[in-house]
Amino acid sequence: MSLIYAVILFGFLIFIHELGHFLAAKLSGVRVLKFSIGFGPKILGKKIGETEYLLSAVPLGGYVKMYGEEVGDEIIDEKRSFKHQPVYKKIFIVLAGPLFNIFGAVLLFWVIFVHGVPVLKPIIGEIIENSPAKIAGLEKGDRIIELDSQKINNWFDMAQFIQQNPNKELIFKIERKGEILNLKITPQAKEAKNLFGEKVVVGQIGIKPADEFYIKKEDPITAVTKSFQKCYEIVELTYLTIVKIFQRVVSTDVIGGPILIFQAAGKTAEQGLVSFLSFAAIISINLGVLNLLPIPVLDGGHILFFMIEGIRRKPLSEKFVAVAQKIGIAFLIALMMLAFYNDIIRLLNPSKMP
Repeated sequence: MSLIYAVILFGFLIFIHELGHFLAAKLSGVRVLKFSIGFGPKILGKKIGETEYLLSAVPLGGYVKMYGEEVGDEIIDEKRSFKHQPVYKKIFIVLAGPLFNIFGAVLLFWVIFVHGVPVLKPIIGEIIENSPAKIAGLEKGDRIIELDSQKINNWFDMAQFIQQNPNKELIFKIERKGEILNLKITPQAKEAKNLFGEKVVVGQIGIKPADEFYIKKEDPITAVTKSFQKCYEIVELTYLTIVKIFQRVVSTDVIGGPILIFQAAGKTAEQGLVSFLSFAAIISINLGVLNLLPIPVLDGGHILFFMIEGIRRKPLSEKFVAVAQKIGIAFLIALMMLAFYNDIIRLLNPSKMP
C-alpha cells in the first residue's frame, strides 16, 4: 500500500509541476512537442494535436519538451520556438512549474480545511507535581477559556502563549464543572530546543493535554485565506531550513529522498485522508521551493540565466551554460547520493526517522 500511495503522490507532484510549464508555454504561443510523466523509455503514449503525451518508465520526475528549447534544435518557425521568445515569456514558462506546485498545495490545504481537521481541546489531562500549575490550583479536567483576556480555542494556541511569556504572571480563565475561575500563574523559564535544534528559553507551567479533540471545518471562502497563509508559513520554514543547513545549525541528516517519501506516504495514508493530503501539500511546496533555488539545471537556475540575459540584452554563451549545467548536475547527483545514504541509514535504524 505504501507503494501505491507513493505512486499517487509522485504522480500528483510531477503532473502539476509539468502542467504549469505546459500551460504557460501554450499561453505564450510556444509549441510543446512532449508532455511526459516520468523519464526514460515510453510505456504509453498518444499524440493529440502537436503534442505527444507520455507515461514513461522512471516515475521520479517528468518533462515538457518545447520546440527550439535545446541547443542544436533545427528551428524553422521562430515565433513558436522557446529560444526566440522574449525573456519575460521564458521566465514565465519556467516559473510556472514551481508556482503550480505551490498552488497545488493551496488546493490541497483548501480541501483539508473544508473537510475539517482534528483540533486538540485546551483541556488539562495531567499536572506535574510541584509545577506552577499544581501550586496555583489547576486540576485535571480544567478547560482553559482565556489567557490574559485572549480567547483560547485549542491546546496549541494556549501552549504557544505560555511559551512566549516566561516569568510573566498570566491570568488563566478556566471552566471547572460548570464554574468559571480565574487563577494567576507565572510560567517558569526553561531551556528548550526549537524546530532547528537551537537552544531557546520558553515558559512552562507543567501541564499535559487530555486526549480530547473536535473537528474544525472552515467555510470555502475562509478556507482559501487559511490555505494561502499555511502555504506561506511552510515556504518560509522551508527556506529557513535550507539557510540553517548551510549555517550548519541543522544537520544534513534531515535530508531525505524517494525512500523516505515512500515510507512517509504510506504512514500518513494509514493515519487518514487529512494526514496524507497534508504530507502531499508539504512535499509539493518543498518541490516548488527547491526548484526555485538558483542552481543550474533547476528552474531557478534557468530563471537566473534569463534574468542575466535580460540585463545583458543577449543570451549567455552556450559554452558557459553547458559548463554551468554540468556543475549543477554534479551538485544534484551529490545531493541525491546524500539523500539515498540518509534513507538507507533510516531503513537500518528506524529510530532515526524524522
